[in-house]
Amino acid sequence: MRTDALLRLVAWLSPAFPVGAFAYSHGLEAAIDEGRVKTASDLGEWIADLLVHGGPRADAVFFVHAWRAAQADDAPALADIAVRAAAMRGTGELALEATQQGTSFASAVTRAWPACAPVEGVYPVAVAVAAARAGVPLDAALAAFLHAFAANLVSAAVRAIPLGQSDGLAALAGLESAIERARDAALARDLDEAGAAAPALDILSFRHETQYSRLFRS
Repeated sequence: MRTDALLRLVAWLSPAFPVGAFAYSHGLEAAIDEGRVKTASDLGEWIADLLVHGGPRADAVFFVHAWRAAQADDAPALADIAVRAAAMRGTGELALEATQQGTSFASAVTRAWPACAPVEGVYPVAVAVAAARAGVPLDAALAAFLHAFAANLVSAAVRAIPLGQSDGLAALAGLESAIERARDAALARDLDEAGAAAPALDILSFRHETQYSRLFRS
């Protein structure tokens, strides 16, 4: 990977990049509130299950095909992927999480790196397009995207359980192989195989909308 491409990838998926990721827990706050996630071990299992069965599974497939469409400058294919990815949201809060971050990401990249400007849309598609236009290899871009998702949930858990920083880092380190497997699986899937089957997460997300006390928007 070229150094400039690596630096852009690191910047775009940094917790400091202005997409507001810190405001979302992807349903984790509701799981914590109901006692489903209490420890670092629970957290690692929860995130690993999401990578295999939940929204990140579908987002990884959309990421792969959006990157390839952008690389080929195939605007019709990219538009189709963007529509599919936007529709693949189980609740209003999860839709907000994806669309708000995608819009913020596209806006920030367009201002600072106009040559890499992505389409506006859901977060995984926006990041994939920018990565393709920046010359970031697909496997590295997708691994970093999935790692950023996992790291954001770990950060949410550190605040909401609460979980110590050391336990949070241990949970994130334990997810490395799961992230690698999720990336490899997505690289081999057709676009029509993008999908998720995590009904418990959708139910928790619905409950989170009326949860009495909340730190996060999802």
